[in-house]
Amino acid sequence: MLDRLLAPITRRLVYPSRGTRIPAADTTYALSVGGADLRGWVVNPGRERALVYFGGNGEPLGWLRPELERRLPGHTSYLIAYRGYGASGGRPSQRALTADALALLDHASTLHPDAPVDVLGRSLGSGVAMQVAARRPVGRLALVTPFDSLAATAGDLVPRLPAQRLIADRWDSAAVAADVGADILVVRAGRDEVVRPPRTDALLAVLPPRTQVADFPRAGHSDLSQDPAYWSALEGFLNR
Repeated sequence: MLDRLLAPITRRLVYPSRGTRIPAADTTYALSVGGADLRGWVVNPGRERALVYFGGNGEPLGWLRPELERRLPGHTSYLIAYRGYGASGGRPSQRALTADALALLDHASTLHPDAPVDVLGRSLGSGVAMQVAARRPVGRLALVTPFDSLAATAGDLVPRLPAQRLIADRWDSAAVAADVGADILVVRAGRDEVVRPPRTDALLAVLPPRTQVADFPRAGHSDLSQDPAYWSALEGFLNR
């Protein structure tokens, strides 16, 4: 009974999309997937290489447009909001978001056939990115503040609740780590109060030994990108 009562609350905590909503007129790109129009922007169109970005669970994507334009000039970057986020239609779930992410990667691969598509995922988006990279060949995979599983992450934040039972969308990145063949960069925040460092370390333990790590021991979950070395690490990895 308690599980059924708390399930809608935990879903809203996993997908707090309300604060990201914007009018469709504020976006410039749309992709129709599974009956939902997913909307966002394309940055630096016409480049040979492509990047798809998967953001955090409450992250608006608009702030990244000037950053990616300036820092990844050799990539066409696809900033498409999850369903139920931004101006995208539909309702978020792990199954739907994974299908949408695969469709976006396939779309970008078709438009950029001469090089594998690179993938960048932050926080919740690291879980999306891992599911994609386990199912499709990708170029480079950059994971910012990633976790081994969302259920374990939630358990750290609310230890008195049975998070392993309440979180239906588990986003178990550790379970698919062995299926990822891409070159990987993990960006780790040492003072992360959301994805606690042990969660990132647990994922690192099952990723290939060749995985690169950019460690920011003084950074938290929200202020990590303010460190100039953060972008330097991503640029050095993705622009190679």
